[in-house]
Amino acid sequence: MKILSVEANNRRRAFEVHTPKATFPYPYAKLAIRPGTGQHRVREVFPDPDTGDEAFTYRLESGAGDTVHLDAVLEFNQDPDVLGEIMLHRLTLECLEALEESDLSKRALIRALGTSPSQFYRLLDPTYYGKSLGQVVALLRLLGREVDLVVRPAASASGTPPT
Repeated sequence: MKILSVEANNRRRAFEVHTPKATFPYPYAKLAIRPGTGQHRVREVFPDPDTGDEAFTYRLESGAGDTVHLDAVLEFNQDPDVLGEIMLHRLTLECLEALEESDLSKRALIRALGTSPSQFYRLLDPTYYGKSLGQVVALLRLLGREVDLVVRPAASASGTPPT
């Protein structure tokens, strides 16, 4: 997904990031270099063409600035697609770690999964998101890892679960 435009909203103390899907806020408080008053006000903000418009860059009056990737914006806004990709990425990294520790050959795993070598290597690719969660869980089970899904109340801003 690409950023169409981005605006600084000083009243809300957030950037408003416009994408084809929706407009997402991203608060100044999440930034490494935070805008404020005087020399710390936002001078310019724009979708960064160096990142293929998948990030935005902002600069302050002082000359300081930073670049924020769209994934950070989507994660902050709890976008379900991004959260699913993050979970799939973490499980894939776990597969890679388990594979290093395993005595099973890749050929044996391919046979046990009933898949092709190319599909097996796509399962191990952390940047490929066309795989299913079921395939990754099956691989983890073959590698001797147990996968548990835990659902719990989200922590509030103060760090304590809601009542």
